[in-house]
Amino acid sequence: MDKAIMIEVENLRRASVTSLQKRYRELFHQEARSRHREHLFRKIVWRLQALAEGELSERARARAREIAHDADLRILAPRDFFNTSGQPVEIIPGKQSKKLNDPRLPMVGTMLRRSWKGRTILVEVLANGFRYENRQFPSLSNIALEVTGTRWNGFSFFGLVRKTGKANA
Repeated sequence: MDKAIMIEVENLRRASVTSLQKRYRELFHQEARSRHREHLFRKIVWRLQALAEGELSERARARAREIAHDADLRILAPRDFFNTSGQPVEIIPGKQSKKLNDPRLPMVGTMLRRSWKGRTILVEVLANGFRYENRQFPSLSNIALEVTGTRWNGFSFFGLVRKTGKANA
């Protein structure tokens, strides 16, 4: 890439959203529909590179059109396509699919254990909520409120939140 373009790219990397929108308008001759800094930066840099080194070849454009034409094909079935037995679910038009389970939750039947002020809290994960002291609750947050008397994030209270920023060993 040309040294002048590399310098401009480095300047754009530190530019404000307003400056990026102005440069976008200059290059594309239309207003930017986005205020997302990284998106604008990438679009502008792509355009600068295309102007300096030439756009896509006709062969590459044709291949891109082929890929875009097939883009509506799914590789994986939707999460709620299969029931718990692994069999496809009958889809009834107009009927709402039931709410998907949160991926942070353990499997149904798992017992969650938490010590709180010398007391052991045991909660069973149900298919449609949680059981604590023979009562059913819709969320872990409701149980945490019941136990502590204050509002908690239920996932945090029961230690179901992943630690961020740590590498998996």
